Amino acid sequence: MKDVIDELERRRDEARLGGGQARIDAQHKRGKLTARERIELLMDEGSFEEFDTFVEHRCAEFGMDKQKVPGDGVVIGWGTVNGRVVYVFAKDFTVFGGSLSQAHAQKIMKIQDMALKNRAPIVGLFDAGGARIQEGVDALGGYGEVFLRNVLSSGVVPQISVIMGPCAGGDVYSPAMTDFIFMVKDTSYMFVTGPDVVKTVTNETVTAEELGGARVHTTKSSIADRAYDNDVEALLQMRRLMDFLPSNNMDGVPELPTRDRADRIDHSLDTLIPDNPNKPYDIKELILKVVDEADFFEIQDQFAKNIVTGFARMEGRTVGVVANQPMVLAGVLDSDASRKAARFVRFCDCFEIPLLTFVDVPGFLPGTAQEYGGLIKHGAKLLFAYAEATVPKITVITRKAYGGAYDVMSSKHIRGDVNYAWPTAEIAVMGAKGAAEILYRSELSDPDKIKARIDEYQKRFANPFVAAERGYIDEVILPSGTRQRICRALNMLRNKTLDNPWKKHDNIPL
Repeated sequence: MKDVIDELERRRDEARLGGGQARIDAQHKRGKLTARERIELLMDEGSFEEFDTFVEHRCAEFGMDKQKVPGDGVVIGWGTVNGRVVYVFAKDFTVFGGSLSQAHAQKIMKIQDMALKNRAPIVGLFDAGGARIQEGVDALGGYGEVFLRNVLSSGVVPQISVIMGPCAGGDVYSPAMTDFIFMVKDTSYMFVTGPDVVKTVTNETVTAEELGGARVHTTKSSIADRAYDNDVEALLQMRRLMDFLPSNNMDGVPELPTRDRADRIDHSLDTLIPDNPNKPYDIKELILKVVDEADFFEIQDQFAKNIVTGFARMEGRTVGVVANQPMVLAGVLDSDASRKAARFVRFCDCFEIPLLTFVDVPGFLPGTAQEYGGLIKHGAKLLFAYAEATVPKITVITRKAYGGAYDVMSSKHIRGDVNYAWPTAEIAVMGAKGAAEILYRSELSDPDKIKARIDEYQKRFANPFVAAERGYIDEVILPSGTRQRICRALNMLRNKTLDNPWKKHDNIPL
């Protein structure tokens, strides 16, 4: 028996060493942690249980039968994050550069299947160079099987990808189908083909960072949702994020204790909106003052900054927040903002997370660049997402709600449940000046007359009362009491039931 136990310990020690001490040291020298160190940081202390520690590849081509390492470049298992079950796989760059073989893929598939069967989130930690060339189509087949499980798990359990090193070729498509992608600055990058191939095919000279670094994917492509300075910060933030997310699409949102009173009044909100209607203010100030303990986890904070999306809590329960940002492009909706918000709204609807929408939108961004770029279709994505969502939807119009953008931002007309407006709200087809100049075009030559028309339109329509008279606004509320109103509305809507007509799936404009 002792011999068997000794052999077990020897094999475990060999597996834990991965590609060997020299490669571990090289990993540390690059500022990166190893796969097991990352899992240790992500999971609650002592909770991680590893599976398939001794799995090896079965390839005999190109001398691979003489190169076998226990674990085969990926660590899988389960543990708890803040006391809740989470499944995880972590690519091990020290073993064959983390490349995917058939055996490697089968390990990931096993943990994906377990996560789906047991209805718990799955986190993938990526640090790998793509498919293992020596295995050819077996590796490609493995990718396909992983991709299929990403699709089947979508909308059932949260899937989170953290890119912590290279992520290239087939490896990028699995993260692309997950709910959120996070990156590490300077040490991680994502691309379908690397700089060398780009140079050969297109004659472009570009670095890995310029082609697919964290800055590119958080500010330009919108592939990544956030980027962090190092491995440690990224993993600690993943622990924070998990506290906001349900375990699956049926469990409901987690509820954490809070000392923040639901009836808290904040009189500073009464002066948040500037007297000048063209002067901006920071919508994040409103969000932080309304939600529990000013705790807000923003998603895609560096992309399409004219709209803000993220998770917060009200009375300890998670809500998804969408808000126009007057500080950037006056909070206008453009293609990027519409896509960003639509994706977030659909995630919240998948996982029964109530939606809280703050509206200050002057309309859609005009111009040839937007029209040629498909603004109509991209704007329709946000409209579609809000309209099909069946979760509780609470809307607060703070200032401008003009034109079609008023409809899109969770209005009563697309099944908003509770729609509030501040006294400063202006709900109209367009601003008073533009409206008057169209309605009274014949009087444009007379400045006094046109000014009187603008003032008349402003007084009649640039307020929340016309909409309130028609029942499109449920109540005009004082800004200072916004938190109290939202908390009460969320409690009232806790048992909301709404079913859409049966369909195999919808056909959202892509």
